[in-house]
Amino acid sequence: MNLTVPDLLVARAQREPDRTAMIVHGREELTFGAWASRSGEAAAGLIERGVRPGDRVGLLFSAAEWTDYAVAFCAVLRAGAVAVPLSDRLAAADLDLVLRDCGAVGVVHGAVPYSGGWHLGSAAAPPAELPRLAARDRAQILYTSGTTGRPKGVVATHANLAYGMGGKRRPFAHSRHLAHAFPIGTNAGQTMLLSAVDASPAVVTLPRFTPGRFGALIESYRAGTVFLVPAMAIELLNAGVHERHDLSSVLLLGSAAAPLPGPIAQRLTAAFPRAAITNYYTSTEAAPAQTIMMFDPERPGSVGRAVAGGGVRIATSGGAPAAPGETGEVWMRSPTVPRAYYGDPASDVFRDGWVRMGDLGYLDDEGYLFLVDRESDVVKSGAFKVSTIRVEEAVYAHPDVVEAAVLGVPHPVLGRAIAAVIVTRAPLPAEDLRLFLKDRLAPHEVPAQVHTVEALPRNRGGKVDKRQLLGALQ
Repeated sequence: MNLTVPDLLVARAQREPDRTAMIVHGREELTFGAWASRSGEAAAGLIERGVRPGDRVGLLFSAAEWTDYAVAFCAVLRAGAVAVPLSDRLAAADLDLVLRDCGAVGVVHGAVPYSGGWHLGSAAAPPAELPRLAARDRAQILYTSGTTGRPKGVVATHANLAYGMGGKRRPFAHSRHLAHAFPIGTNAGQTMLLSAVDASPAVVTLPRFTPGRFGALIESYRAGTVFLVPAMAIELLNAGVHERHDLSSVLLLGSAAAPLPGPIAQRLTAAFPRAAITNYYTSTEAAPAQTIMMFDPERPGSVGRAVAGGGVRIATSGGAPAAPGETGEVWMRSPTVPRAYYGDPASDVFRDGWVRMGDLGYLDDEGYLFLVDRESDVVKSGAFKVSTIRVEEAVYAHPDVVEAAVLGVPHPVLGRAIAAVIVTRAPLPAEDLRLFLKDRLAPHEVPAQVHTVEALPRNRGGKVDKRQLLGALQ
């Protein structure tokens, strides 16, 4: 099928015009009929402003404006242009850099101010018909969060975004409501936008995430499906939300955007007693390729197996296939037209339908993927290479540790020493933590430094910003 997201939205609006697609709790509900009509009117308004097929248009909205953002996103696509979702957390200089990089012709924005930007509007005289869309055309440029360097724009075609949508069986049919708290301008957030078009439940979110509000949201809507990032899961658990709110409606709790530590997944099984705790592994570059793992105490560190026609492989440093259990580079195969970097289509991150994930990992005999570390985060300490993911997993097992990040810090002899930065619920002396880790880690893996902080710095996607953390320690 050569369907596009606007095709799917219009078709659903024709079948279910009064069905709720998206809700921002306490703000606005958006039906499929309103979504289709408003986005068509706004597309005509963009064309009247001079937007032409292939033009890039930035979208700048806050989390309180998810419904307006959804309208604007589909309006840009229906005008034949390319949507560039932007985070409202970007500094002005970074925002300008992104817009210059993609050559945006304008910015549609809501309450977030942008000088010279456009508000949603309709044309005085709508065109007879909107541009025809082709599945191979560019639809979206999504910028990476930049945890390891300068953010890059990742281009997705209409075929890439609409892959797997439009089937007879709608996703998450066990739910009337799907609750999430992903920010706009992230790959996880875009996945929720596409779910609002295609999935069975209405997608509901909050103007601003706090653990208590999110717990109340789940209880109020009896959400059957919940998506969050590990940092949010940790906040929910540590705030004791499950002790104050009825979360028994949740049958699927999905974690995305970063690996879910095994000890946290184990705690979630108690907080959400009826839910399958599920980890989703992908990247902005690889989507819609992904692995999915329902938490299994026998494989607490696995992120699962490839699904939905995609693939995963491990390559040695020489590019040869790695044997089961052998650590190497993680590659994922897109089940549809792969993405590419804007302005750099020949990047070696993309190769023959495969995408280099930037992670090190291994496959077991049954094809389950285990991540060892980000390539950039592996610490060479003396004669050893240390996996920060492995050390973090062990640190999280301590009952007084709320959050943890492990990284390498300069050392005059070893080159790099292992440092653990922790947030605790009670005072935890460094020596007590090292004693706890003694039987869980090899001697060269036990942190030489332990720093306690009030909170870990995170980027707009919810991942720990280790570059910022390292700068603060030096």
